Amino acid sequence: MIEIKSVDGSLIAAILDVKTVLQAVELICRRKTDLTRADLAGADLTRADLAVADLTGADLSVADLTGANLTRADLTKANLAGADLTKANLAGADLTRADLAEANLAGADLTKANLAGADLTRANLTRADLAGADMTGADLTGVNLAGANLAGADIDFASWPLWCGSKDAIIDERQSRQLLAHALQLAVANGHVSASTDLVEFANGFHRIVSNEFPKIEFN
Repeated sequence: MIEIKSVDGSLIAAILDVKTVLQAVELICRRKTDLTRADLAGADLTRADLAVADLTGADLSVADLTGANLTRADLTKANLAGADLTKANLAGADLTRADLAEANLAGADLTKANLAGADLTRANLTRADLAGADMTGADLTGVNLAGANLAGADIDFASWPLWCGSKDAIIDERQSRQLLAHALQLAVANGHVSASTDLVEFANGFHRIVSNEFPKIEFN
């Protein structure tokens, strides 16, 4: 028998005739029992099928979720710090305010996932697909974005990592304008560069300049 408990120690489910946590968790999901606040820290959930699972507030820190199917799963405020999510499918998952600090998301599918307010400090997003993801307000400090696809992702109010791990990220024109506008605004305002007309015109296409939420770049 495998018992699945919540982070406060209360019993979520006791599953007979299973030998591993992985088997128990998948059976719980098939029965549509939620795993809200489940304590799965350090669990081996390699290639687990957790599609559409309710894992709100669950502790999955340092868990092995390599190749796991978490499509459209609810991971709001879940603790995934240090978890291995290599090549996991998180398409459409809700990771609002989730803790993904130092998680390994190399090659993961995060298309159209909600990462608003998520902590991705020092996470590995090498070659991850974040197309169309909501990353508003996400903490990207020290994140490795080498080869990651962010086309169509919303990075408003996110902290862009200013180190070489972000130089090979794939971004779209909207994001290019956004990042350039912030850098160019400071450089021009402090007299460090004489920007070209074409460069300023491109940067002034930043969506928040167009909507008058960010100052237009002017130079003499």
